[in-house]
Amino acid sequence: MIQRTNADMLFTDFYEQWITTYKQGAIRPVTMSKYKMAHQWLVRLIPDLKIGDITRITYQQLLNNYAAEHERQTTMDFHHHIKCAILDAVDEGLIERDPTRKAIIKGRPPKDKKQKYLNQFELQKLLANLDLGTDVSWDWFILLVAKTGMRFSEALALTPKDFDFSRQLVSVAKTWNYKGDGGFLPTKNRSSIRKIQLDWQTVIQFAGLLKNMPEDEPIFIKKQVYNSTVNDVLARHCREIDAPVITIHGLRHTHASLLLFAGVSIASVARRLGHSSMTTTQKTYIHIIQELENKDVDVIMRFLSGLN
Repeated sequence: MIQRTNADMLFTDFYEQWITTYKQGAIRPVTMSKYKMAHQWLVRLIPDLKIGDITRITYQQLLNNYAAEHERQTTMDFHHHIKCAILDAVDEGLIERDPTRKAIIKGRPPKDKKQKYLNQFELQKLLANLDLGTDVSWDWFILLVAKTGMRFSEALALTPKDFDFSRQLVSVAKTWNYKGDGGFLPTKNRSSIRKIQLDWQTVIQFAGLLKNMPEDEPIFIKKQVYNSTVNDVLARHCREIDAPVITIHGLRHTHASLLLFAGVSIASVARRLGHSSMTTTQKTYIHIIQELENKDVDVIMRFLSGLN
């Protein structure tokens, strides 16, 4: 039941009502869970704060208390989730002025990041270490992600029908709800709907593997799937070849990184990964792009010197 909003309403109640009204059914379940998590933190940090009592100071104190237990980027995400609701409260006249204006985002120093991707030599050793038998296994899944750069949920949702072996293509148009009760879900965004070119070796391998499988059934789904299960399989292979232990998402980073190092344009890599814009690709792989730019300077200087 929707409560009548006024300045004396608890902000936690207002926010819960706001996400139910404006976000429920309009965003992906994964994104919705982030809004609900933000609500849980509001209940923990400001259980008695009324809408009308939110000021720049009380809002900054909220962010500071949240930042005491989270890294800066996580605090920034929390700020964005809360800010949307507060701005609506301002529009409705429940708050006199925007209390989020000039908010200072703090947070714990980021933890030392583990290596997210393998180099070409390590990837070749990993693929050689896979046990690619006649039956579908997580080793086949690892091979596919390494060769396509798909997201975990995208690869889980693949059916034999999604493969066009004559054109060496695989179509990504859905994901698998592995965090919920299973079943197909839409892709992360419209840009995620794409066709990925496959090399001929992968085509031959998967053409044989999928030969007698039902066309519309997920290839890798036999029961409830957990991300940790597949990551454990990948970690075992990484340890066996004495390479850095990465996750399945790290394989996606590996795929993109090696393509960039090979000279593939950012635009092409962005399309292959299903990024909504090249900006996302640039931000994610800025360290690689900077390294490539340094190499470009050497090429430019050699070229210009040769014009004399």
